[in-house]
Amino acid sequence: MGRAQTFETAEVVRAALGVFWRSGYEATSVPALERATGLNRSSLYHAFGSKRGLFDAAVQAYLDDVVRPRLRPLVVDPVGPDVVVDYVVGLRSALLRADSIQADSGCLLVNTSGSPISRDETVRRTVAAYRAELRSALGRGVDARFGDRDVAERDRVADLCTALVVSAFATVRVDPAGAVSALDGVLGLLEAEST
Repeated sequence: MGRAQTFETAEVVRAALGVFWRSGYEATSVPALERATGLNRSSLYHAFGSKRGLFDAAVQAYLDDVVRPRLRPLVVDPVGPDVVVDYVVGLRSALLRADSIQADSGCLLVNTSGSPISRDETVRRTVAAYRAELRSALGRGVDARFGDRDVAERDRVADLCTALVVSAFATVRVDPAGAVSALDGVLGLLEAEST
């Protein structure tokens, strides 16, 4: 008979998420996960099957606890005309806070897209679905802001906003000012387009 689990799975996943987010899948060692979670290798493997199983759980927690709460105002009805601006301003603030993991490490999934694990088909689909979810949410915000514009014009603005947000996530680790500038570009686009 196996031993009863004596830890809270969600807490372990959150602790592992921080390690994967800062270091990436490949650079995250099992000893680093042990230190972060307080569990030994056998407990981690028993609970999650492998380092990859723990990574998959961390990615799901990232989507559920980080990404979707921030996108929620853009996907509930009704979406107000300023919600997309509020999203970008909030993201900009997070990237400017030196103590935030977003400023330190950008986006877990954007980072993952540039790492070797992105060759895995499941990871590739997860990253692509995340980008599509981001684009859809921003598209709803752009539609609410510019409802009087034709669909092609709104799609162009939403595509540009998405590209600039992804760019900010991708560059914040190496060029924080450039990342903030990309988000300022989104805000400028949203203001210029509204006049």
